[in-house]
Amino acid sequence: MDRHLSLVTSTSSRSTGRISHQTPYAATKRGSPTASIGQVSEQFDDGVNINCGLRVILSQAPSTPSSLDYHRPSIWHRAMPGLPSSIDLDECIERLYRKELLAESVIEAICAKAKELLMKESNVVHIAAPVTVVGDIHGQFYDMIEIFKIGGFCPNTNYLFLGDYVDRGLFSVETISLLVCLKLRYPARVHLIRGNHESRGVTQSYGFYTECARKYGNANVWHYFTDMFDFLTLSVVINNQIFCVHGGLSPSIHSIDQIKIIDRFREIPHEGPMADLVWSDPDMERDEFSLSPRGAGYTFGAQVVKKFLEVNNMNHILRAHQLCQEGYQVLYDDRLSTVWSAPNYCYRCGNLASVLEVSDTGERYFNIFDAAPENNDVHRAEQQAQQQNKDGHNPVTEYFL
Repeated sequence: MDRHLSLVTSTSSRSTGRISHQTPYAATKRGSPTASIGQVSEQFDDGVNINCGLRVILSQAPSTPSSLDYHRPSIWHRAMPGLPSSIDLDECIERLYRKELLAESVIEAICAKAKELLMKESNVVHIAAPVTVVGDIHGQFYDMIEIFKIGGFCPNTNYLFLGDYVDRGLFSVETISLLVCLKLRYPARVHLIRGNHESRGVTQSYGFYTECARKYGNANVWHYFTDMFDFLTLSVVINNQIFCVHGGLSPSIHSIDQIKIIDRFREIPHEGPMADLVWSDPDMERDEFSLSPRGAGYTFGAQVVKKFLEVNNMNHILRAHQLCQEGYQVLYDDRLSTVWSAPNYCYRCGNLASVLEVSDTGERYFNIFDAAPENNDVHRAEQQAQQQNKDGHNPVTEYFL
């Protein structure tokens, strides 16, 4: 029997079946943890030694997605007001956990209802911890299920997703369908931020449009989802202390009050503060803003981060958007963190992934995990798709965002 690392939390033991550890820390970690319980002194990129509480155990591999620990809470209504009576959200969620596609008419209805719900949200949504924060998923459905195994299924765990739900992976439709249904079912427990891939222009080039057309025979589902993307919020603030965004900061934004007045109900523009929030990246070699090599947004440095946090009376910026080989990165004396939640990105990058748990007292714990074993079959399917592309069918541009 294979032995796997799994996480022990303060409340329960959750078996991930892959590499997983939980570490409170204050800078980017260098090196791998040992499989033990206790205090571990680790060397960080800024040369500071920090004692990290490391809690890891060995356990048996978990159940497969066909036997997920998902149960309908009896206290919730099965049908959401405003949805057709024939649509049962619980049934939709159960089907999606089994990776079954929803009917086109159901997608149309849930996207329309999601727009009604999201329209009421501010550009800056304030939430309270505890919450588990998830970075880029990019259609890697089985890895998203792995996240729920690690962090707990809704509604038992509050989730904040930082965007980039689609493109690249082979199951963007199933991924975004499940997230939208969970948002409708548990609107106070699931929060969705817009990423740069929640865009018509980007999804037409990097997989989502093609996937919708292939799975449904037309582009209608793509239109329903991309219209809904226009309603996603741009940022979230946790406990009035942690600013959460997909990409980063903007030279046009000094106060979060300036984010609140952005007209977000549209396609992401090529430039301006809205584009900057979803496209920008931190840069350790710079102190101030500089044009981004991505062609949109900016890079920004330590002084920009420090000033933004001081002006807004916050202590941390939490974002996604950049591939991290170790699954996460912490910069600028623990003022900014990147969380990346797509392990073995594009089924070939070999990286780890993470989710970030924020406790009710504001402590941050990264849970590190590896790719789900089901992705072995996915990789073979991807190779077949690549062969089709070589034959001249819908070639996809090489693009890592």
